[in-house]
Amino acid sequence: METTTVLDKQTIETVKVTVPVLAEHGQAITSRFYQLLFINNPELKNIFNQTNQKKGKQSQALANAIYAAAANIDQLENILPVVHQIAHKHRSLNIRPEHYPIIGENLLKAMQDVLKEAATEEIIAAWAKAYNVIADIFIEVEKDMYQETDMKPGGWTGYRDFNVFQKVKESDVITSFYLKPTDNGPIPAYDAGQYVTIKVNIPGVSYTCQRQYSLSSKPNGEFFKISVKKEEGLINNPDGVVSTYLHDSVQEGNTIALSAPAGDFVLNNEKKPLVLMSGGVGLTPLTSMLETVVDQQPTREVYYIHAAQNEKVHGLREAVKQVSDKNDNVHTFVVYEKSEDQHNCDKVGFVDLPWLQSVLPTKNASFYFCGPEPFMRAMNNALKEWNVAEDDIYYEFFGPKGDLS
Repeated sequence: METTTVLDKQTIETVKVTVPVLAEHGQAITSRFYQLLFINNPELKNIFNQTNQKKGKQSQALANAIYAAAANIDQLENILPVVHQIAHKHRSLNIRPEHYPIIGENLLKAMQDVLKEAATEEIIAAWAKAYNVIADIFIEVEKDMYQETDMKPGGWTGYRDFNVFQKVKESDVITSFYLKPTDNGPIPAYDAGQYVTIKVNIPGVSYTCQRQYSLSSKPNGEFFKISVKKEEGLINNPDGVVSTYLHDSVQEGNTIALSAPAGDFVLNNEKKPLVLMSGGVGLTPLTSMLETVVDQQPTREVYYIHAAQNEKVHGLREAVKQVSDKNDNVHTFVVYEKSEDQHNCDKVGFVDLPWLQSVLPTKNASFYFCGPEPFMRAMNNALKEWNVAEDDIYYEFFGPKGDLS
């Protein structure tokens, strides 16, 4: 990918000069950007997750992406992994080329509003050129993703109606929804660890809500399964808007709209042992990986560790137990923060490095983890302390990408 033929030397130098400014004012710029975006284009509230806006997660993630682009403006190939990760989200949310000029216009205006006189004509002109180049990269990557998705057997772009043919309560807080297309057509295969976006219209909410949920079972060619944690407290915790609606209002026989599976947090096919570590509802993509690995790599040693607050909120335990009981190469462990009966788990407390070293025979393995940010940060720090190779560490955030350092 050559960008220097598009961006002249002066533009590149001007953008790179702004790197320290973005480090200092990046989140203020992106917060202002989203304010302007929804004032000028309120219809985009139907696409962007308003919960993440309220909590500031989306603006922080965008600030990090802009900072990375500015720092690598002369070598944009360095940000391609991030581009692909974001492009999966965009494809899942049905972001289209016509959205990019709108985003660019509001972003430049936000830079002017925050930086004021520091946002000279030269700087804004340079960033306009740079944004167009970066947008073109996203558009091309996403174009390929849309085509690939549409050409898959059973694949589609946009949204497709699915029928909830089964609803199963997995724990006090987690419920699974089994989904088949209402058109009775085929569904595409997907990679273990991927997610779908659901789109719902909730009474009393003025915009369409979209949320991404990991597929929580292995691909089967007949149905999708998502397992959703109910987040309580709609006033103080806006995360609960969609999950509460799904738990309380969506019943067997109802219809919800889904985008095709997406995501790059997927199971690898290496021969080294596989370690899956989940916290809370972070078990959803890892359960799919567990069910898949025993089919596709039946001799691979697998260690599955799940952490939960207690027995009552532990979902999908039976699904994991069934896999473990049938496969001698699968070793499962449960850690509860508190437990009414210590025989129900392998450890009471938290997952830490000394315990990991006591149950895992090697650090030369592929480590996957997912869950609440404190859990993920603790796992990441433990693996770093153990000197696990960076290339062997895989994780996914539920929502905009954060920082585990």
